[in-house]
Amino acid sequence: MRSFFFAIRGRLRASRSFSSQALDPPPAPRHRRVVVTGLGAVTPLGCGVGTAWSRLVDGQCGIRALSPEDLRMNGADEKTLVHTYEQLPSKVAAVVPCGNEEGEFNEDISLLSQDHRSIARFIAYALCATEEALKDANWKPTDVEKQESTGVSIGAGIGSISDIADAGHMVYEKRLRQLSPFFVPRILINMASGHVSMKYGFKGPIHAAVTACATGAHSIGDAARMIQFGDADVMLAGGTESSIDALSIAGFSRCRALSTKYNFLPQLSSRPFDSGRDGFVIGEGAGIMVLESLDHAEERGAKIYAEVRGYGASGDAYHITKPHADGRGAILSMSRALRQSGLRPNQVDYINAHATSTPAGDAVEATAIRSVFSDHADSGALTISSTKGATGHLLGAAGAVEAIFTVLAIHHGIAPPTLNLDKPDPIFSGGFMPLGAAKDIPIRAALSNSFGFGGTNASLLFSSPP
Repeated sequence: MRSFFFAIRGRLRASRSFSSQALDPPPAPRHRRVVVTGLGAVTPLGCGVGTAWSRLVDGQCGIRALSPEDLRMNGADEKTLVHTYEQLPSKVAAVVPCGNEEGEFNEDISLLSQDHRSIARFIAYALCATEEALKDANWKPTDVEKQESTGVSIGAGIGSISDIADAGHMVYEKRLRQLSPFFVPRILINMASGHVSMKYGFKGPIHAAVTACATGAHSIGDAARMIQFGDADVMLAGGTESSIDALSIAGFSRCRALSTKYNFLPQLSSRPFDSGRDGFVIGEGAGIMVLESLDHAEERGAKIYAEVRGYGASGDAYHITKPHADGRGAILSMSRALRQSGLRPNQVDYINAHATSTPAGDAVEATAIRSVFSDHADSGALTISSTKGATGHLLGAAGAVEAIFTVLAIHHGIAPPTLNLDKPDPIFSGGFMPLGAAKDIPIRAALSNSFGFGGTNASLLFSSPP
């Protein structure tokens, strides 16, 4: 027994001696360059990147009058539906056009078949945009190693509130046994990434940011970092949202966030940076990018739209819905994206502003832009616009769709317009003025801003291809 005790004590001493030895440091991160090689979009301007971009540049608007049928109140009788509709103070929305024609989202194929019972609308939008992005990038690997090096980063701000509302009715009506077995998979926000992963066999990192209106931008920025650090060679990244329903509209209305002055002039209702703005217009859709490391893209001869040059994130630490008047959070996110990019402020040619058409938010962002870009902004050399005048506010999808528009601005050399900019906010003056019409200009580097409830901020900086 004594010999056993001494043997154990000897092993413990040896173990302590071994554990006290310093470990080698971890390997240095690779920090690979990241490029954009594919784009896909479902927007109120149309389904498909080409359709949405051409209509945006042409000055078309995807906002229309809200109808009772848009409220997605499954099972409600007509009297209840009309009563609910009449109670909503905001009656405009940026709805994805649905149908069988080119540029329309086909509900019959994507939502209504027996095979799609587990797929809510926000997931279907993501799958549609992903299919387009993968086709554009020419990337649908069947080789296991390539599938394992491809990941997905798709987030949403809210998910499927209409499913939750319908289930809530079942509770009060004592019909819980009729609840769909697909209820939970339909409402989980990470299921957009999950369905994309399962459909295409992608086994890399599967990620889902949920950061309100900054979701799409954070999803893209996080995916870029996964590639930079070697977690994946290719990432599908973006955001999706489908929250045009009675409960969502009522909730945002109670926050006094939505436009109500232009219910009878819907196409004039979203007016970023304009003195007559009174709130945002709720929208829906999805935007997906194919990101990959530069060496991977060059090795396979991929078309390159742009490089992801910088990603900045910050928090306001101030209020649940309002930004601080000094714009400090936005200043931090833009400054951090610039610092990571290695570019100077005067090398940025275009900013796709977050500007949602709210009185406070637009002014604070303008203040922040002027603070970061100072003389470059005042000189008129920096072009600024908000595409939400055409699309409304796509919530969790906004940052991704606007990042796509920013990349296309670089690719085509066209800065898209800010619609309904009749009388710019007095905060603007001289050369510091948002763009009211599309403009052909060479764009070497461009910034896309996204800010969300809770004070979360993200800025993505893209540059022309290497």
